[in-house]
Amino acid sequence: MKIVADENIPYLNEFFARYGEVHALSGRGMQAQDLAGADILLVRSVTKVNADLLAQSQVKFVGTCTIGVDHLDLEFLQGAGIAVASAPGCNAGGVVQYVLSALAKLHPTWRSQRIGIVGCGNVGGRLFRVLASAGVNVCAFDPFKHSPDINWVSFDEVLSCDIICLHTPLTRNGTNPTYHLIDTAALQTIKPGALLLNAGRGEVIDNHALLQHLNAGADLQVVLDVWEGEPDLLVPLLHKIQLGTPHIAGYSYEGRVNGSRMIHRALGEFLQVPAAELDSHDNQVMTLALGEAECLHFTDINSTLLDIYDVTRDDQQLRALAVSQGNTAKGFDVLRKEYPKRRELSHYFVSPNLELAPCLRALGFNL
Repeated sequence: MKIVADENIPYLNEFFARYGEVHALSGRGMQAQDLAGADILLVRSVTKVNADLLAQSQVKFVGTCTIGVDHLDLEFLQGAGIAVASAPGCNAGGVVQYVLSALAKLHPTWRSQRIGIVGCGNVGGRLFRVLASAGVNVCAFDPFKHSPDINWVSFDEVLSCDIICLHTPLTRNGTNPTYHLIDTAALQTIKPGALLLNAGRGEVIDNHALLQHLNAGADLQVVLDVWEGEPDLLVPLLHKIQLGTPHIAGYSYEGRVNGSRMIHRALGEFLQVPAAELDSHDNQVMTLALGEAECLHFTDINSTLLDIYDVTRDDQQLRALAVSQGNTAKGFDVLRKEYPKRRELSHYFVSPNLELAPCLRALGFNL
């Protein structure tokens, strides 16, 4: 079989070469001629998979090593009889780490503030449970979820929180579409001094409305990992917010490897590989990829979070790119492709005092 894949998929050959010849290409640059004769297509969120891309191929399986599927034309794929798989929740731990780093940097008293989450699926739900287990006053809005362990509130009540975290997929149709969910009216509802963080999809916030709101002097802190028009983002907006990053919230090492593992599993099931064989191969690659946990000196929660991952490093790189080039389009994907290995909290052992142990265990540390 011929397998065409995004070159940024971790452990691509280790997971997938057993099934055929792997052709690794730039995900954003994939074109129809690249897929001539291909049987399997493996992508990330930067590749738009539609009839045009697959026009010269015989692809029967499309796997995206990401949680979202808005870059896939699902109606076309289903109509063409092409199997589709994604990796929901693969990067949830990485996104939670990103959020915690931003809070540690901008709101050191985050443990005593009220945090609202919009979108409570694999990522938002993980964040809710982590924060709730750590003793934080947290609530959520998601009209499509009904888990009894979540403190559900209205959208307006979430907007009244001290910290608002967006973790929704992008939908444009149906009930409760998320496209421009945060528009001019919603922005005017947010309380002064609040923090708005988007690590879901860029189009969930009307970026031009947000820029206008900030230019008018709004008392609002903003953290954006996702943007309208990626990779050519609204540079004036970047200069008005506290933290901006190039869509890397879920780019933890564990999250990226988990995405590869989940799509390997889905492809194996599609090819009717026995479950025991899939388990054995996954375990071998994951053991190779993850290695041994590290011991870490603990000081306090915020300092330790930032010692492991300080989000301002990614912010500074994106700003430097915008200043040096006047835009971000050419370098946005380079920052993602060359992103350093960021380990999640679960990779570290810490030895805190007994009082903080339950909170740190809830956040994901090994004790």
